Amino acid sequence: MSNIIDVHISLQQQYQITIGQQLTESFKAYCEAHYNRSNIFVLIDENVNRLHRDRVEKLVQDFRSIHFIEIPEGESSKSVRVWDNLVNEILETGIERSTPILAVGGGVTGDLAGFVAATVLRGVPLIHMPTTLLAMVDSSIGGKTGVNHSTGKNLIGSFYQPHAVFSDIAFLETLEQKEWITGMAEILKYAAIRNPELFNEMEELIHQPLTPRQRWVQVVEESARIKSDIVEEDAHEAGKRAYLNFGHTFGHALEKVSGYGEVTHGEAVFVGMIAASHLSQELGHPVSDARFSPFLSLYKKQISSLSVNIEELLEAMKSDKKVKNNTIRLVLLNEWGSPYLYNCKDLSLLRQSWEYALDKFND
Repeated sequence: MSNIIDVHISLQQQYQITIGQQLTESFKAYCEAHYNRSNIFVLIDENVNRLHRDRVEKLVQDFRSIHFIEIPEGESSKSVRVWDNLVNEILETGIERSTPILAVGGGVTGDLAGFVAATVLRGVPLIHMPTTLLAMVDSSIGGKTGVNHSTGKNLIGSFYQPHAVFSDIAFLETLEQKEWITGMAEILKYAAIRNPELFNEMEELIHQPLTPRQRWVQVVEESARIKSDIVEEDAHEAGKRAYLNFGHTFGHALEKVSGYGEVTHGEAVFVGMIAASHLSQELGHPVSDARFSPFLSLYKKQISSLSVNIEELLEAMKSDKKVKNNTIRLVLLNEWGSPYLYNCKDLSLLRQSWEYALDKFND
């Protein structure tokens, strides 16, 4: 039985985000209506390929020519080298501007496949089929694509909107606990910047992965709606879209300093949100990081094992792509559900926030 919710987002083009269970027929109907089904490239995460290959083959079986390309798992795949290999393989196989690329996997696969779709023949149709909680509520929505550079995360890429997103929570049946945790961090971000009621909902659901399913469909829907609403207001991050970076400037620095892959994106962002909440409070706003306390134990083991230098973290924040005129731009909170942009030049405030946040994981 399927339960389908459509979220429509109007940017350079309008596209639908379909969320529910067992979306095979919905996907097939969409492809029949939009493509001639002569050819499709499926860029698929290697673990998803191992666990769900049969499911994906059924999705695309109506295409006459199907090309599966496996993406190695992990953040290291988001590189110029892997992007170059994929582009070479696709061009050598043969592709037309009407040929869709289907990205099946988590955020790494989606970001990489999106950049491939944006650059091959100057743009071919892109369909996202996220298979992780993080990708369903965040990275598959909004059109950010790209790869990492040695000097920082996501520094090479483009804005490129997909034709459609299909979030089938049936894929979450095989999701590892670590991936649940990293996706939950982004949902908590939406609670912080737009809908504080999600804090209460997640507190009830954190120990019940995928049970009950309908409540998870609703949480994914609300998260997708929040992000799509913000992105629709600001497609290219000129203003309000930056609110989606709450906790991320801190988090990206932690990812970089610890070594990409040592902590997940969600684990790093969770720490970053505590740091940003503390800084908000230090600036006089009624924002207590106690909101994050019920979830602390989920992240504590991984974060407490890290050995990071706060001065290195501050240097990493200075190289963030959002830095302008040596000023670090942060998203802070006036109160829960009310974010604002803060230009920070006072490193002592950042240092204190890092110390406070990291101490939370060493109690």
